[in-house]
Amino acid sequence: SPANLKPPEPTEAAAVLSVKDEPYTPQRAITLFESYADPDEPNVIGPEGFEKLCTDANLSMEGSAPLILGWQMDAKEMAKISKEEWVSGTKALRISSPKHISTALTDLENLLVYGKSPIKKPKVDSYDRTKYWTYAANPKGAFQKLYLYCFMLVKPPSSKNIEMETAVAFWSVLLGPKYPLMKDILDFINEKGTYRAANKDLWNMMLEFCETINPSLDNFEADGAWPTLLDEFASWKKAKSEA
Repeated sequence: SPANLKPPEPTEAAAVLSVKDEPYTPQRAITLFESYADPDEPNVIGPEGFEKLCTDANLSMEGSAPLILGWQMDAKEMAKISKEEWVSGTKALRISSPKHISTALTDLENLLVYGKSPIKKPKVDSYDRTKYWTYAANPKGAFQKLYLYCFMLVKPPSSKNIEMETAVAFWSVLLGPKYPLMKDILDFINEKGTYRAANKDLWNMMLEFCETINPSLDNFEADGAWPTLLDEFASWKKAKSEA
């Protein structure tokens, strides 16, 4: 009889949906970690699990959100999160669902990478925004921390440089959204095709250049002790505008 029929088992997607609004608990955070952990290395979320986590949290792998996620977890390797890093990072933000991870990282991306005004304080927070409000009080300083973290994240331990291809990819997602000048710089680097690496000085000065130099370069001083790449970019851009 119909009374004896068992209800269908909930699908995995339905199970994920049902927990998406549940408040943070350490156990939920660990359960979530385990669902993305590497089958061969259960104490690590590897690149595949990391990408799946970003997909489930509606975070584009093409933008800065994966870098911000690594930064907030204080991850030591690109697209990897250890269990220890995860437990500490999710506890600080009080997040244990893809939905709340999405909210937290979108908040930070809007504030730091897109330069949007801070959100209005909600009556009820869906996660712990203590860090967010600290960053909102000094977004420039917070972005500098994220920016330096990204260099250290991809720099090989035995090297002082990162590959130019990597630097370009990071500059496009970290500096491109806020600084129109970055597109011109990337066009120049690609057109020139001879730059092979970026050291820490160039990395730091690139941010300072974008923060202080006008897109027209009318306040650029050739004797301003900029790295060679930026001097050569300025000459290239001025020559193009005069052509």
